[in-house]
Amino acid sequence: MSYCDYVLKPECDPLHRHYHDRFYGFPIEDDNELFGRLVMEINQAGLSWLTILKKEKHFRMAFDNFDVEKVALYGEEERGRLLSDAGIIRNKLKVDAAIHNAGVILELRRQHGSFRQWLDMHHPREKAAWVKLFKAHFRFTGGEIVNEFLMSTGYLAGAHHKECAVYHDVLKSQPRWLNV
Repeated sequence: MSYCDYVLKPECDPLHRHYHDRFYGFPIEDDNELFGRLVMEINQAGLSWLTILKKEKHFRMAFDNFDVEKVALYGEEERGRLLSDAGIIRNKLKVDAAIHNAGVILELRRQHGSFRQWLDMHHPREKAAWVKLFKAHFRFTGGEIVNEFLMSTGYLAGAHHKECAVYHDVLKSQPRWLNV
């Protein structure tokens, strides 16, 4: 069952519908928001997306509103704070990946102007090439995480099927995959 079909089911949590209708597949221009989506996708690994959606506001607070510059400077004190924060996923590898990846994004900004510009520079690519690229730069970025990150931010097609009412809204937002 597609995500588009799933969110229409009466038993579907409204958080899914809200995310599907307003965020999933729409391009993100802001580097902090791109970083935030990457953090969320990494934290979803092994868990349900609903768990992450329920914790999104707390993730945002815990990671200084996904401010890349602030998170990149996190040291042992902030790391310890995050690992004891029940409002987020307290997984050492995922916390360490978020801090490390923020540093990588800062370096990409220095080299390319922004994380978004770095992504744009590498677009279009097939999923396998994207995964290889992400693994060369970021931590905790396997195939499914990279695929969902790129679909959810408009770099890869597939977030919505063509019969989905939101599909046309996504097209109006000019996702990067349209420019292939």
